[in-house]
Amino acid sequence: MKLGEALVKEGLITRQELNIALERQVTFGGRIGTNLLELRVLDEEGFINFLSRYFKLPVATNDIIVSLPEEVLNSISREIIEKYKIFPLKKEGKKLHVAMLNAYDLEEVDELSFVMGCDIIPYAISELRLLYALEKYYGIKTDPRYIKFLDRFNPDTEVADSINKVKDALTRVKDEEEIGEILLRVACIIAARVVVFKVKYGQIIGWKARGLEIDRIEQFETTAEELPIFSEVIKSRNFYRGPVLNIKGNEAFIQILSGTPKDALVIPVTLSEGVVALLYADNGNESVLDASIVYLSRLASIAAFAFEILILKRKVLDL
Repeated sequence: MKLGEALVKEGLITRQELNIALERQVTFGGRIGTNLLELRVLDEEGFINFLSRYFKLPVATNDIIVSLPEEVLNSISREIIEKYKIFPLKKEGKKLHVAMLNAYDLEEVDELSFVMGCDIIPYAISELRLLYALEKYYGIKTDPRYIKFLDRFNPDTEVADSINKVKDALTRVKDEEEIGEILLRVACIIAARVVVFKVKYGQIIGWKARGLEIDRIEQFETTAEELPIFSEVIKSRNFYRGPVLNIKGNEAFIQILSGTPKDALVIPVTLSEGVVALLYADNGNESVLDASIVYLSRLASIAAFAFEILILKRKVLDL
């Protein structure tokens, strides 16, 4: 049974999510597990545990790879590491514990044992976790596609600094226009095309945009029910990550985008009474969106507090 089918069988993903990931894999490459992680339909920790069960192998956990002795790191040459996409974890006499993308491939394990002149104990590891380790310890550069997704293994202090600056700016806004501008400006740092929509009384209204024609965005207005890519986000109050599907209801928005992006993100700005705005981001119709969902979700949460503060101010002034 193929890996994707096994994930569906275990109930970790749906058939629809697998199909979206497979389409994305054809366009952008990478392993099916990596595409599912990028779409955020799978949790990385849950996925690596699944790999362990599926292949009946031990797992290379993040706790193991974040701190390793020089002796272990130097036990394999960089040339072999790059060729086999592996990473040493522990050395015990003539046994070498190694994280491998193809840990289940007995022929590759045997070949590596012959090359290294020792017994290889293979460990399951996700592609993203391996790429992080290779860059951290061996300076092997990661494809730009994956950079933002590696934040989960190595939290970026610059992101924290940026969030603090955004918090400061949003606590001093005077009206909704300023909130929209801050959302737009910050999101544009990490995405090529960004649109901020207002959501009022079931209507989705184009508000602000960068990377797209602002006139067309400002003229855009529809109901949540008529725009599938946004309707589920508003209903569930949760983000959507994936392609802009060419289906009924999405046509008007696709026209504005001049195509169907293969990788897009929609994040709701949610108050207690419901969604008040939507943040849409992509890197163009044929590019991977390398923006951090965690970062943009935090941005949307802070913006929601700013909206709440404005509402409270108005209530106080109306007393």
